[in-house]
Amino acid sequence: MKTVRSHPRRIVLLVVAGLLAAAVGAVIALARGGGTPTTTSIVAPSTGSIGAGVVVINTDLAFEGAAAAGTGMVLTPSGKVLTNNHVISGATKIDVVVPNTGHSYKARVVGYDRTADVALLQLQGASGLKTVSIGSATVSVGAKVTARGNAGGDGKITLATGTVTALDQSITASDPTGASENLTGLIETNAGIQPGDSGGPLLNTKGQVIGMDTAASSQFTFHDVSTTDAFAIPIGTAQTIADAISSGKAPATVHIGTTAFLGIEAESADVPGLGHGGQAATSSGALIVSVVSGGPAASAGLMGGDVITAINGQGVSSPTALTSLLLTKKPGAKVKVVYVDQSGTSHTATVTLGSGPPQ
Repeated sequence: MKTVRSHPRRIVLLVVAGLLAAAVGAVIALARGGGTPTTTSIVAPSTGSIGAGVVVINTDLAFEGAAAAGTGMVLTPSGKVLTNNHVISGATKIDVVVPNTGHSYKARVVGYDRTADVALLQLQGASGLKTVSIGSATVSVGAKVTARGNAGGDGKITLATGTVTALDQSITASDPTGASENLTGLIETNAGIQPGDSGGPLLNTKGQVIGMDTAASSQFTFHDVSTTDAFAIPIGTAQTIADAISSGKAPATVHIGTTAFLGIEAESADVPGLGHGGQAATSSGALIVSVVSGGPAASAGLMGGDVITAINGQGVSSPTALTSLLLTKKPGAKVKVVYVDQSGTSHTATVTLGSGPPQ
């Protein structure tokens, strides 16, 4: 099954507590950001001749038994590609195609920021690629814009035109579990952005990138937002994060390198019994729906129905909190997992984390 990447969900956690996108529903875009490009930008002059700077991203989601598609922007002739984090979250394999050229590449994830929905890829063996042109951080309401992307995930780059209708916008998104996220600093446009356009450029009339589009779906509910609205991450924000990832000196919200793998599917749930350390019952935790056969959690004895309440002494209030804690760990690290079984009994297990897909 192949889906087009839209906005991330937080209830499916085949890895640690990952972000899963759905391929249906509202045609709008989400992002977080603001800011201006840094003077240490990794964006290189477009000395290459291959392609037009916009690429198609195809991912294999092996643990989910699915595949997905999105869009990316080429930042360097040697193949650094900017995209949304949710385009590559959960991916066990990433293939990037340069449309109309016959060129395709395997890609590895250099790093990503889940909170800002930004990721940086490196194409293997790439050279001579044409890069996108980065525009001014100054964007005006009423300005004409064009969104380019892999609309519908069919492998073709299409165009959608419109105007900037507002700046510095904030919206709230929530999923069926009740988890919510505030998204701020957005460029709003009436361009017809679609699922699959995620990670593609929002261009000004000079063909320069002013934002990164993120297509969403009906799996997320957007409060006080019309389905005709579209939003994009200002390119300054996305570029600053990409620079931080590339430098290896990133803030705490950015994950660089391989991702620790717990091997569970989890969702928010009420803890059915005692909390860790013999304390009274709590009303939070990460309920394990299933475990990956032979994975780290399964090997340590965790199973469906258990609720994780702490990692290394730090409380776990939700699947999102679990993800945040595990993203601070490296593959091979040993962690103490406190969990409550279905009878309400608290246990502690030592789990050796594996290496898994990006989150």
